[in-house]
Amino acid sequence: MELNFQELRELVAALNQTDISELILKSAEFELTLRKPGSVPLATAAPMSSAAPSPAPAAPPPPAVEPVSPPPSLVVDSSLIDITSPMVGTFYRSPGPDESPYVEVGDRIQTGQTVCIIEAMKLMNELEAEVSGEVMEILVENGQPVEFGQPLLRLRASK
Repeated sequence: MELNFQELRELVAALNQTDISELILKSAEFELTLRKPGSVPLATAAPMSSAAPSPAPAAPPPPAVEPVSPPPSLVVDSSLIDITSPMVGTFYRSPGPDESPYVEVGDRIQTGQTVCIIEAMKLMNELEAEVSGEVMEILVENGQPVEFGQPLLRLRASK
C-alpha cells in the first residue's frame, strides 16, 4: 500500500471531521498511527478480563506528535486581530494560479470580504473577514498546509 502526501493530508482532514480518536494503518512497508490530541492511546487501554496480568511489562506508547506552531512575532501588538484557519487544509491567497491575491499587506478590508481560500479534500472554501480593518501581516505562504486554528492573517481592526 502506498500513501502519498496529498492522500495523507486528506486522511487527516477526514479523521478530524469524525468522532474517531485514533486510526492505525499497517502494511508490509509502514505503520501509521493518527491520534487526536487529548485522546487516550488504544495500546494503553486496560484489558476487560479478570485474568492475571502478564509478567512482561508493556512498552510505553510513543509520544504523540505535537503540531508545530508558527514562531511568534517579535513585536506583540494587542490591537491586532488574527484571522485563523477554521479547518485543516491548504492555504491559497488567490482564486487561481494566474490571478491576483485577494488581499495584500496594507489593504483595507470589509466584513464579509473574501481574504483567502482553504482547500480541504478537494473543496475550495472561501474564508471571509469577520471584522473590517487593515491587513498588517500575512502569516502563511501560498500553497502551505495549515492546521485548524492556525493564524493566517493579522488585521488592525477599524474603529
